Amino acid sequence: MGSIAQRSALILCGDYMEDFEVAVPFYALQAFGVRVDCVSPNKKSGDKCITAVHEFLGFELYTELPGHKFELNANFEEVKPESYDALIIPGGRFTELLSVDEKCLTVVTKFAETGRTILCTCHSQLMLAAAGVLKGKKCTGFGSMKPVIELAGGTWWEQSGISSVLDITACLEDGNILSSIGWPAHGECLNLLFHSIGAQISSPTDTTISVLFLCGDYVEDYEFNVPFRALQGLGCRVDAVAPKKKRGETCVSSIYVDEGGEIPIEKRGHNVYLTADWDEIKVDDYDCVVVPGGRSPELLIMNSEAISMVKKFGEKEKIIAGFGQGQWLLAAASLLQGKRCASSHGMKVTVELGGGKVAETEGCVRDGKLLTAAGYRQLPAFVFHLANLLAFSVVF
Repeated sequence: MGSIAQRSALILCGDYMEDFEVAVPFYALQAFGVRVDCVSPNKKSGDKCITAVHEFLGFELYTELPGHKFELNANFEEVKPESYDALIIPGGRFTELLSVDEKCLTVVTKFAETGRTILCTCHSQLMLAAAGVLKGKKCTGFGSMKPVIELAGGTWWEQSGISSVLDITACLEDGNILSSIGWPAHGECLNLLFHSIGAQISSPTDTTISVLFLCGDYVEDYEFNVPFRALQGLGCRVDAVAPKKKRGETCVSSIYVDEGGEIPIEKRGHNVYLTADWDEIKVDDYDCVVVPGGRSPELLIMNSEAISMVKKFGEKEKIIAGFGQGQWLLAAASLLQGKRCASSHGMKVTVELGGGKVAETEGCVRDGKLLTAAGYRQLPAFVFHLANLLAFSVVF
């Protein structure tokens, strides 16, 4: 897996951009060698933007919850659109501000004029409308964007047959513009984005590779969703399950934010929408199991069926991956004995008691068919190594 010539992407950011819609492309693209610059007008590299978690909580419209503090890594004033292969504009209310910022609109216009890829999700179609680049284009987005797209001279397109979040899968491609309703369609968004910037994705097997994510309430938000969507983008069949729960039910996720204390505070994140019934899962149907962190592993280790399932993956010599607190479950299943492991401070004692060898200076460690990472900041390395273990090749 590698890159002959490095590709690059630009993400336009701002306060209250949708959390997943910036994080998923940011980490997933980096996993395969794409340089990703995140900028915001009136902010500098190192400054932070507050993200928003958009989730349906039983009301007619989604609820907006506070998300992460996302750190910018480049300066807006230094952006040269011609040096990037793709522009990504997350959804969220920040687009209302950027849609009247002439410098931001100039960036959008230059990408459009040169035919470079533009990915917009949820509400960021407003930016394309404001820049005057939607005329004659098919575009989709959150339902409230329909009149905006049509007034801008575009043609509204809507995925049919949507009755739940699990049905939202489509990303629409019209020329250089990619658009989707929002983060539930990130798998298809990433697949089209990879190919639009010249990626060749291949696997030595003709059969679909299948990956299982073990979840529970308060699973870590990024550690679940980023690898889940990245693997979908590569073409994997990916399922999320939780003990005693059925397809379509949810687990709440957790977000951890540094507020100046000795350890981060916990906030509620997105819902995790389970894709399969727990009682119908068969280990033989999957090539790999992933155990994200957060506090959900604390729940899983009290479930004998969860421990037994993970053990079976080990007995059948399948790929096993754990993130952060996920090592707790791997230790309970006796899968760490003699293995080098990445570990957060909170898991160091548990890893060592489970017979593992903590790699003190490494945030992501691969030992045979075991992959471990200390936390979500190691997501690019984690996704890269997981794809490699699954025998995917991504070449530009």
